[in-house]
Amino acid sequence: MGLTILSHPLLQHKLTMLRDKQTGVKEFREIVSEIAMLMCYEVTRDLPLEDVTVETPLGDAEAKVISGKKLAFAPILRAGLGMVDGMLHLVPNAKVAHIGLYRDPETLLPVKYYCKMPADISERDVIILDPMLATGGSACAAARFLKDYGARSLKLLCILAAPQGVEKMREEHRDVDVFACCLDAGLDSHAYIVPGLGDAGDRIFGTK
Repeated sequence: MGLTILSHPLLQHKLTMLRDKQTGVKEFREIVSEIAMLMCYEVTRDLPLEDVTVETPLGDAEAKVISGKKLAFAPILRAGLGMVDGMLHLVPNAKVAHIGLYRDPETLLPVKYYCKMPADISERDVIILDPMLATGGSACAAARFLKDYGARSLKLLCILAAPQGVEKMREEHRDVDVFACCLDAGLDSHAYIVPGLGDAGDRIFGTK
């Protein structure tokens, strides 16, 4: 289905804590950030390296550094904001784009209300952040907006995915690699992932 499941034991353990309805707002927010950091480690495995020489206290050493790749993170507001700090913890020099979308309660289609991009977005590898890939509408819209702004290299990072969302991404953006911690069974009548973990934005920010 074009989906990479990140099955590291720490990710799976923390995902279980997110699913638990007894997990409070503070702990939920912290775990989302921790999961994002661990996922960032996995999703950046293909960054190119180049050889350098550094001087250690005992002599010269042949070593590796990332080869000039510039990254940007693009959280889908508002739930995607919960993943940003964890990503920036590992890649502090990355720039952050913001894409504001809400789902129309009647049509279930995404509606854009805000979009702010770094000026050099076309020169960066962009990782879209959204904890939930449900219908795929928001993720597809975000990818489309980024491409309209000139982004050429995109990945999507989500904590949970539904088959419907993965399939829609494959149909509309086959060039965007999708990474998740788990592929859940599907969607309910309100387009929420089941069994899922509830509304990620509400649980991150303590809203209803």
